[in-house]
Amino acid sequence: MNGIPLKTPCTPNYMGDLQVNKVFNHKFVFSQEHVLLFAEASGDRNPVHLSDEYASNTIFKKKIIHGFLAGSVFSSFFGMIFPGEGSIYLSQNMKFLRPMFVDILYEAEITIKEINHDRKRITFETNVKDAEGEIKITGEAIIYNEKLFT
Repeated sequence: MNGIPLKTPCTPNYMGDLQVNKVFNHKFVFSQEHVLLFAEASGDRNPVHLSDEYASNTIFKKKIIHGFLAGSVFSSFFGMIFPGEGSIYLSQNMKFLRPMFVDILYEAEITIKEINHDRKRITFETNVKDAEGEIKITGEAIIYNEKLFT
């Protein structure tokens, strides 16, 4: 698999999609190559992400994905899928609830929680789930996108 998104970026019908409680789903996978590239870019070379031997002696028993690498799927979603072009990430909080591993299919579930027309901002609930629906990451993001409100 080349890259992380399993969905082709699209240009949604913004006005039809701009409603509170609208849910978007975005499936993705990270490979060990993605983990290595993230370790290089971020400088986080913690062996729990890179060494089979080291990770086998941790509570996880195998290598885990960096939490911020896993959470970066939200940036991909907001910048490329919805709201898409022109989106400015204002904030993101995340709680890492359970470990994530390479070569596993995950799904980001992103829900519009609030729309502020005056400030041209959307607040989203952000979750990552595995195939069984277990939440791995939960949080909230605020995105600014002027063209949605013109």
